[in-house]
Amino acid sequence: MPTQAFEKLSAVSLHAITYASHGLRIKGWMALPPATAQRFPAVVFNRGGSGPKGALSAEGAMMYAGLFASWGFVAVASNYRGVGGSDGVEEWGGGDVDDALNLLPLLDSLPYVDPTRFGLVGGSRGGMMAFQMLRRTNRFRAAITFGAPTAINTELKNAYIRSTMRKYLAAGANEQLEAEQRSVVCWADELCTTTPLLVQHGTGDRRVPGEHALALAAELQRLHFPYRLIMYENADHVLAGRRIESMTDMRWWLSTYVQSNTALPRTGPHGA
Repeated sequence: MPTQAFEKLSAVSLHAITYASHGLRIKGWMALPPATAQRFPAVVFNRGGSGPKGALSAEGAMMYAGLFASWGFVAVASNYRGVGGSDGVEEWGGGDVDDALNLLPLLDSLPYVDPTRFGLVGGSRGGMMAFQMLRRTNRFRAAITFGAPTAINTELKNAYIRSTMRKYLAAGANEQLEAEQRSVVCWADELCTTTPLLVQHGTGDRRVPGEHALALAAELQRLHFPYRLIMYENADHVLAGRRIESMTDMRWWLSTYVQSNTALPRTGPHGA
């Protein structure tokens, strides 16, 4: 890491937080940039993973929320219900989406946060949840996903990502219907059209095949939705091996559409 970037990351402060979500006490993390008199833009980070091993530790929170704070954002991340000391029972694309959305009132209550400049970043399961959030709110100026499942409904029953979903369904639930509710390709036309979307995926992802990102891009292209797709050759589920490059792309997207008042990219056929 370059010296200047290390110094900025070292100046970040990380805090454990507890907040309310539909009567539950939810645990999470908040990373703050070095204190100044200005109001900061903010980023909501949706972690991936499931079960106790998926919970964000302080080290995991610094890897993402801490990095975003070093870029000049107030960054918050939820551990969701039933995990990491939070109340409730873990869900996977259900009530946990509410837990992520309920970080917005928390950010709104902070005097050093600019409520008009929010960004959203989600990895893997957190990316799937990010799509569900963008179906329900227009608060985010920009969103980014990496390694996100987008078409669980098309996967075979023994596929990794579908098997993971199945563990968290209620008894007697219609599995195919539940898969469709978690598959943005089924309802991409309901996404907030004022939130430009950066879709990042590794071609070597063995948990969520790259075809998921391609399927979403094809649908967004059909809808003339503001998006960018980046496939990182030979990168895995968490873009390992291309981390510096993918983080540079991520920072540009957040800086351009969240920190700055940049107009949405032009969509639909145009030009020569």
